[in-house]
Amino acid sequence: MTGLFRRLTPRAGAPIPFTIDGAPAEARPGDLLIGAILLHRTALRRFEFGPGARAGFCLMGACQDCWVRLADGRRLRACTTLVEPGMAVITGEAGG
Repeated sequence: MTGLFRRLTPRAGAPIPFTIDGAPAEARPGDLLIGAILLHRTALRRFEFGPGARAGFCLMGACQDCWVRLADGRRLRACTTLVEPGMAVITGEAGG
């Protein structure tokens, strides 16, 4: 994985498969979506008001900077949502 985050200690449990913009990814039980995405990417999402990339700001659900979409259209906060098997996350970030 070549993301912004690095896992410092192994986390027990079977891998949880999900996708980020169609690319296969995996998380571990208990991983929040923001951490799982940033383990695989250097940015969480594209900034909607300009060309920049966003990586989340407060990382605790207070700032509204980590909203992502699921393929089914739902919007959710990546910093307060646990990864679930089969999630199809849409970030708008091309490869991060």
